[in-house]
Amino acid sequence: MADRAGPADATDGAHPRHRLDALLQRPVPFSICALLAAADEAEFAFVRDAVELSDSALSKQASALEAAGYVAVRKGFVGKYPRTWLSMTARGRAAFAAHLEALRAIAG
Repeated sequence: MADRAGPADATDGAHPRHRLDALLQRPVPFSICALLAAADEAEFAFVRDAVELSDSALSKQASALEAAGYVAVRKGFVGKYPRTWLSMTARGRAAFAAHLEALRAIAG
């Protein structure tokens, strides 16, 4: 039996699972992106609490999403206190939308 095309070679008619984003298949990055997709920007502490992660776990996941170009990280101050904000990039929004469409196609 011949090998099937991988995700990068998926063609029309291929199973929708080939269109799933490898990073977004993991529950934590998916949860972060789902939260950020609904907002322009969210404070680090809000995301941490909403997704139920430790600071270090969120930092690691945010770095991976940033490296993929899906999330932008902005640092600043509120008064004299340092703060970090996360937001989805246009690329991240497109990847998340495509991932959701592939999930809908699989479930449908």
